[in-house]
Amino acid sequence: MRLKTFQVDAFTDEVFGGNPAAVVPLDKWLPDASLQKIAMENNLSETAFFVSDEEGGFHIRWFTPQVEVNLCGHATLATSHVIFQHLSWPGSGLSFKSRSGPLKVRKEGDVYQLNFPSDIPLQVEPDEGLAGCFDKKPLEVYKGSADYLMIFDDEEYVKHAIPQLDVIKKLDAEGVIISAKGSGDVDFVSRFFAPQLGIPEDPVTGSAHTVLVPYWSQRLGRSQLLAHQVSQRQGELHCLDKGERVELGGKAVTFLEGEITV
Repeated sequence: MRLKTFQVDAFTDEVFGGNPAAVVPLDKWLPDASLQKIAMENNLSETAFFVSDEEGGFHIRWFTPQVEVNLCGHATLATSHVIFQHLSWPGSGLSFKSRSGPLKVRKEGDVYQLNFPSDIPLQVEPDEGLAGCFDKKPLEVYKGSADYLMIFDDEEYVKHAIPQLDVIKKLDAEGVIISAKGSGDVDFVSRFFAPQLGIPEDPVTGSAHTVLVPYWSQRLGRSQLLAHQVSQRQGELHCLDKGERVELGGKAVTFLEGEITV
């Protein structure tokens, strides 16, 4: 069986920037084991698979090299880019069914606006395991549905922090977000580490911003925010807090178009 495949750099307008995701359109679902093997072979942080549904939308699933996950922002953006740019989708909006419920995407010029459920984090008291994740104590620690959020007082520390991945891997969470208030026009910066998912550091993480946006919107007192994920590849997200939903805007660029044999 030969399948079309795409590799798209998401949350960037330049190849080799943002976060790369593989996208594989399907006529029907393959066995889960085959999906996982394809994602493992791609060896990117996420591979997205999608099929059309009977209502004019799509079902979407996301796999890391090791596991299926409930939500992935950059791979949803990459999938939307493929549907609009390579599959000639005629409208300006898309709807997806997913393990995280309904997701919406609309295209505004060359920007894709992702509409995702908010993941409002709750403050927790850091234990010994959390305290050992980095060499500096965070100001605050929060927990979302899947990830911890650690707030630091220094943007430069977030940029250069060295995670203790063996410690993070033992936490009762999929990953750890670290964040600080930004400088200049940037409202906040962040990085994301998920070694338990096979992702030591994710370059630009849409799902993490479903946690970050509610936090920083409340902290800064405004709903529109500009975020930078300050990984080596860098990424920019235009964010809007809408209460129970968040919108994340970003661009995407195709790096590769080809076929795989399964």
